[in-house]
Amino acid sequence: MALTESVDEIVENSNNPLLGKHESWERVRLGEIADIQNGFAFKSAKFSKQDGVPLIRIRDVVKVDTETFYTGEFEPEYMVQPGDLLVGMDGDFNCARWRGSPGLLNQRVCRITLNSDVLHPKLLDYALPGYLKAINEKTSSVTVKHLSSKTISEIPLPVPPPEQQEKMVAEIEKQFSRLDEAVAGLKRVKANLKRYKAAVLKAAIEGKLTEEWRKQNPDVEPASKLLERILAERRTKWEEAELAKMKAKGKEPKNDKWKEKYKEPAAEKAAPLSEIPESWILVRLDEVCEIKGGITKDSKRKASSFDTLPYLRVANVQRGWIDINEMKEIDVPTEKIDDLLLESGDVLFNEGGDRDKLGRGWVWEGQIDRCVYQNHVFRARPILQRAIEPMFISWYGNGFGQKFFMARGKQTTNLASINKTMLSSLPVPLPPTKEQIEIRSQVEVEMARIDSLESYVEKGIIRATRLRQSVLADSFTGDVAASRG
Repeated sequence: MALTESVDEIVENSNNPLLGKHESWERVRLGEIADIQNGFAFKSAKFSKQDGVPLIRIRDVVKVDTETFYTGEFEPEYMVQPGDLLVGMDGDFNCARWRGSPGLLNQRVCRITLNSDVLHPKLLDYALPGYLKAINEKTSSVTVKHLSSKTISEIPLPVPPPEQQEKMVAEIEKQFSRLDEAVAGLKRVKANLKRYKAAVLKAAIEGKLTEEWRKQNPDVEPASKLLERILAERRTKWEEAELAKMKAKGKEPKNDKWKEKYKEPAAEKAAPLSEIPESWILVRLDEVCEIKGGITKDSKRKASSFDTLPYLRVANVQRGWIDINEMKEIDVPTEKIDDLLLESGDVLFNEGGDRDKLGRGWVWEGQIDRCVYQNHVFRARPILQRAIEPMFISWYGNGFGQKFFMARGKQTTNLASINKTMLSSLPVPLPPTKEQIEIRSQVEVEMARIDSLESYVEKGIIRATRLRQSVLADSFTGDVAASRG
């Protein structure tokens, strides 16, 4: 850790109004008006998940509770009470009043207790985060940034006249109360939009979204006919692949007996996960999709040549979206590249990890050229790509499919997983192709509307955060009453 400037230089050179003050005010160093107590290095051997006294660590400073407890002996002076002001001294230098139960002050957390009436306690709460943030920005580090209690003690806080401090606190609280009420309303709207989005997708995969459409289009090809075409194509693709294998070995089939090796998809289907319209048909996922696992990290060992390509990991395959912000690369044997390359329209499912990741996935839309996927991700490629909407399968997998995966997923001490056999047996409703197109169209219209509203809400929340900063900035330059009055 290295603070590149002194605290006084940081304040003097800063253009941030949160570090400013009215020209008539004095400054006082925090260490002159407060006691700064460092936490104690409690022995980790005495840590517990449920027994003992709550232990407040850096990660807990902005929370209302802690997941760590201490079973050893301790000095009473390290007991934190609700309302105590705490500062995390590593990472982001967060500070907050403790809102949880009484607990112990762990190392790298400090407690600040005013010992003077020079500064109103709430003004300290409002001012301190801005100074800590400025110090954090001027602290260099190789890994985690560190803050010292000495640096905290040197923070030069503005001290308005005593009679003005009460007015400042009252005005700040009035403005914050208004903003908090507005943000609470926006968050309620955000939660309602999330529920509405889930309701739209549920209606889509149950067939309720297109009830009127079905009445107006009674003569579309039934799903049963679509399945016949898909199964015929499934067999054709298998035969083509078998012939290619024989040709690669220099063999030619003498008769059709080799075709008897073809395995029809299992006839037994799991119970439907929801009711579906009469014109739809229930299928297994492996009836309508080719399911294939991805590449393992040791594939390179057996290859004479390989290419280095980007690949999807479990972390990249989220529920309802693909995260390509942190892509990694892997060496892929040249002869396996064609089999492992993703194609637009591939439906991806996660093998697992944490239980909530079981079957999580989305549709690959060609976000990256020449991309493969790891063995903990499954690819389900529609057999008749123009006849099946991949989005529909993914919506179903992320919705009702969760119950299926949770019920059948294998659980070990720390991990949960599904395998190819389980995924293959996922019961999926199959609507007629034209209805699938209509479903996607209606869903996309609704999602665009929801996304627009969510964007508006997010902008409102961001604006409220900026207004809070503006209120504080005006307060510490002495302008809050004049500008907000």
